[in-house]
Amino acid sequence: MYEAPEAAINPLNKCLTMEPAVDMNLPEELQLLQKTAREFAESELTKAAREMDEREEFNVDVFKKLASLGLAGLTLPEQYGGAGFYESKLANQAACVVLEEVNRVCASTGVTLSVHMSLFSSALNKWGSEELKGRVLPKVATGEWIGAYCLSEAGAGSDAGSLTCAAKKDGNEYVLNGSKLWITSAPYADVYLVMARTSDSHKTRGISAFIVERSRKGVSIGKHEKKMGIRGSSTCEVLFDNCRIPASNLIGEEGKGFTIALDTLDGGRIGISAQAVGIGRACLEDAIAYAKQREQFGRKIAEFQGVQWMICDMAARIDAARLLMYRAATLRDAGQPCAKEAAMAKLYASEAANKAAKDAVQIFGGNGYSKEYNVERYFRDAKITEIYEGTSQIQRIVVSRALLG
Repeated sequence: MYEAPEAAINPLNKCLTMEPAVDMNLPEELQLLQKTAREFAESELTKAAREMDEREEFNVDVFKKLASLGLAGLTLPEQYGGAGFYESKLANQAACVVLEEVNRVCASTGVTLSVHMSLFSSALNKWGSEELKGRVLPKVATGEWIGAYCLSEAGAGSDAGSLTCAAKKDGNEYVLNGSKLWITSAPYADVYLVMARTSDSHKTRGISAFIVERSRKGVSIGKHEKKMGIRGSSTCEVLFDNCRIPASNLIGEEGKGFTIALDTLDGGRIGISAQAVGIGRACLEDAIAYAKQREQFGRKIAEFQGVQWMICDMAARIDAARLLMYRAATLRDAGQPCAKEAAMAKLYASEAANKAAKDAVQIFGGNGYSKEYNVERYFRDAKITEIYEGTSQIQRIVVSRALLG
């Protein structure tokens, strides 16, 4: 078990070592995992989070340290380097435990880890051939390789079925041409899961899924997005110019890529709900600590009912979001359908996190508008949770269709 040095506490926010806002009665193995993730986040990410945000650069070395603790392969079987949570049907719950703790301190590291585990590793493990899994997953589990997910394009965002990046069969190879946009971890990822069109005969049934190693000729990085939040996580365009990959790099069957993408996004949305819960918890804990020490009109501002009610509502929303998150994760671990529940969790958690961030800044007042305090970063980081891996509007479509048929 990881032995963390004495926690590095941000002198401006003295509450990083607070326990989670709710006792989830987690199994003992998940409690130990939670402790490991919390100690790592506090000791290794507290300073790095601020530096990554300011420099707009991801700290790959910190991610490698995280992976060395076994925190990057939680959704994988032991045969590929997993920690046993997959076999005990706790993989998605384990991922949620870790992602909440990591995102509590650094959302840029959190989204990198979420994409790596839920959008890349889980998809390859579920849909890939034994040969392909054996070749790639052990490197992903140890963090030797970082995985990324390539679905969105300039003309295919929420309407992912409209993608035009093409993969043409040529003997025992596929030749990829086109570009992908808004790809998390693009410049430092070692391997991509790419959705590409193999047929024009049908909009969605003409899409297939492939594994593409970054080292292959014809792969390059394009535009680097200048973002409002999660600035430490690089988001870039990925370009494919006559990139040849072996036919064995196909995941599943030709034409099944859109099905794979949607199934994978169910797990990804659970991961983003965990990110939102982590950010929301950070806002809550920092707001409580600040309200207890800030004085106005001769009293701690925590004594004012207006502040008390903001904190109450913040806590209730974050706890509700966490419960929705674990419900979806439990269903996915059990192999049951969870598209509706994952969408509900992502929708509610992301909106709760944004409300928490807004209220935390308000509680901090002018200080909340200053980069000297972390709530300013939380406010910027929270917004993307309502957008990526399906906007809040898309989540409402998913849920309403499930309810109304």
